[in-house]
Amino acid sequence: MKPSNKLHSVFTSLTDPRSHINRLHLLNDILLIGIVSVICGAETWKQMVQFAKSKESFFRNFLLLPNGIPSEDTINRVFSSINSLDFERCFTEWITSISTLNTGQVISIDGKTIRGAKSHGKKSAIHMVSAWACENNLVLGQIKVDEKSNEITAIPQLLEILDIEKAIVTIDAMGCQKDIAEKIIKNDANYILAVKENQASLLKTIQDEFLFSKQITKHTTVDGDHGRIETRICSVITDFQHVVKDGAWENLNAVLRIESKREFKNSNKPTENATRYYISSCDLEPNEFQKSIRSHWAIENKLHWVLDVGFNEDASRKRNQNAAQNYSILLKIALNLLKNEKTEKQGIKGKRLKAGWDEGYLLKVLGLKV
Repeated sequence: MKPSNKLHSVFTSLTDPRSHINRLHLLNDILLIGIVSVICGAETWKQMVQFAKSKESFFRNFLLLPNGIPSEDTINRVFSSINSLDFERCFTEWITSISTLNTGQVISIDGKTIRGAKSHGKKSAIHMVSAWACENNLVLGQIKVDEKSNEITAIPQLLEILDIEKAIVTIDAMGCQKDIAEKIIKNDANYILAVKENQASLLKTIQDEFLFSKQITKHTTVDGDHGRIETRICSVITDFQHVVKDGAWENLNAVLRIESKREFKNSNKPTENATRYYISSCDLEPNEFQKSIRSHWAIENKLHWVLDVGFNEDASRKRNQNAAQNYSILLKIALNLLKNEKTEKQGIKGKRLKAGWDEGYLLKVLGLKV
């Protein structure tokens, strides 16, 4: 039995952190046990071992297991000591090998804090920046934010390892930086970047642009779901008078304003109004900008929320060495596989339970063929 989705071979280039002396278990076996057990609901090293022992005959269909199932200490030690940058590289290579991104697809980049992974003596919990392909429903890659840094330095590193050609990269205000815009363009992609007070001068000139410009194109959408009515107006200017179009921001082509009004049905909650601004290198119609900006929030709803609710990531207290970062990669591998198994129409929690109970369904999730 061989994995059709290359999971079996993608990590063979990963360096084994252990000494060759007394190395009783193969690194690839340990990695596959970790991935499969997480898919099936395991959330601790002990649960991984318990699951693997209960399914040893299943695992022996595609793993060698020369000395049986590894112990909890072995699994803990291996996942804590694997070089996380190499693991992330392998993860990104695997995604690239099994997916094709359509031209113009939105790739959202955003950060998430793993709150349970904060260690004593550390200034803050571990913070991961991830890239999400909105149309494919896939995590494309992740990178850890250095404790003494922030997302501004992590985002260029993530862009370096991603294949974003012909995509539209959307980032919140933290990523609205000239160097980041330049790197996106150099990778043959386009950007839509949110503008807030961290770019005060740019924000003021965009506001002036919308105050005085007579060449504004607009698109309005009205949604009535979830007990509320939300009206969104996307306004676009491409002929600038106040914003410097050339030089300062690479390939800057449009400035955008999104005005949203949210009214609540059968409720005394007051109407909510918000105005947000963006810059973009894209040449799109207002309705297309509207769709791309709305797609950005899929990274919150389909990735971050699911990691917390479907996988209990925030409750994870893995803190030893690289454990939290590497476990986060396991979760994203599991999430990608579960989301892209289309035959079962239920949420991630239900899919994880079914994969643990039903080996036939687990084979579908893994892409394994007898």
